[in-house]
Amino acid sequence: MLPTHIVVPRGERIVSDASSVIDDLGRESEELDRLVAGLEESRWALPTPAAGWTLAHQIAHLAWTDRAALLAVTDTEGFGAEVEKALASPDTWVDEAAGEGAALPPARLLSEWREGRAALDRALRTAPSGTRFPWYGPPMSAASMATGRLMETWAHGQDVADTLGVVRTPTGRLRHVVRIGVRARDFAFGVRGLSAPAQEFRVELVAPSGNDVWTYGPPDAAQRVTGPALDFCLLVTQRAHRADLAVRAEGPDADRWLDIAQAFAGPPGAGREPKRAGR
Repeated sequence: MLPTHIVVPRGERIVSDASSVIDDLGRESEELDRLVAGLEESRWALPTPAAGWTLAHQIAHLAWTDRAALLAVTDTEGFGAEVEKALASPDTWVDEAAGEGAALPPARLLSEWREGRAALDRALRTAPSGTRFPWYGPPMSAASMATGRLMETWAHGQDVADTLGVVRTPTGRLRHVVRIGVRARDFAFGVRGLSAPAQEFRVELVAPSGNDVWTYGPPDAAQRVTGPALDFCLLVTQRAHRADLAVRAEGPDADRWLDIAQAFAGPPGAGREPKRAGR
């Protein structure tokens, strides 16, 4: 399973305006809520592309990580207890927590998810400016915490959409996911025991609107990554195989990165199998 907790290099600030990303997190959550709110109870048991996880597991995981984030913001000691649970069973704690939530009646699970994300929204908005909160990686600001929650909500929402046969319209909120994916480049190498490239890459991604290009890294970088922002987000959250995406690399290190990219903390994910014939 993919524990998509945000990973950000020390000292990296994802965004400076917490309110704007908190607003975007709310919109992302509401979009996913609309996908599952009217489902018949039996459909919550549908298997998703994440092996062993149903639709209920996907929402339960989001509800659980929202609660963990709320603890991190409001109860440092309580969050420390959650970290101890993770350390005690690092290979199973994510699946176990999702399983517990998935066992609830769907109406109750949906209610708990809504209540938890509303409480987190309030906590993040009222957090003292400049405060950094503990997390499973480096401490995080309110803005970076909200960005991580948005990335995870989008990624698990993709599993839900794929299961229901829904094609979501990508929005400018993907820029938050892109930034995490770009900033987590060195982590993707390190978690596999590989040395990160010494030089930055140039990353140029076409925004969902088609009218803008999101750029990162020096313009004259020797190696670069290009393509649609949506495809890059699917790649770094490991919701699609590279072979099925229009993300391209120039240079051997950039090419290697696209094979191992991940925007989430924890061990390397297994990723998804390619859909194209012969891949």
